[in-house]
Amino acid sequence: MKKTFSLVHEKIKRPRLVDAIKHEVKKYIKRERNKTLPEGADYLDFDCQYGKTKDDAKEIHLSAINKCIDEADKLELESFYLEIIAKPGHRMSSLDQADQD
Repeated sequence: MKKTFSLVHEKIKRPRLVDAIKHEVKKYIKRERNKTLPEGADYLDFDCQYGKTKDDAKEIHLSAINKCIDEADKLELESFYLEIIAKPGHRMSSLDQADQD
């Protein structure tokens, strides 16, 4: 998902828009997680970026998305950019982690 969300609408109030955006993001993540995993992957990981515009987007953690949306609301931005890309993740065993140290 690569999308610029608008927080301004002539008929819908701002708190309702914020809730709708959070719901859309949550629905997208759930849909991606329900897809079958690629061979060799243990789980789905997500690369996320957030910014006022696409050019300003910085990498964030998946769990920080709602905080960023709330921040955009608090700063009274008219719009913000959010990118969420699913990628296969691989768990490392404790033996593999010890080898890297």
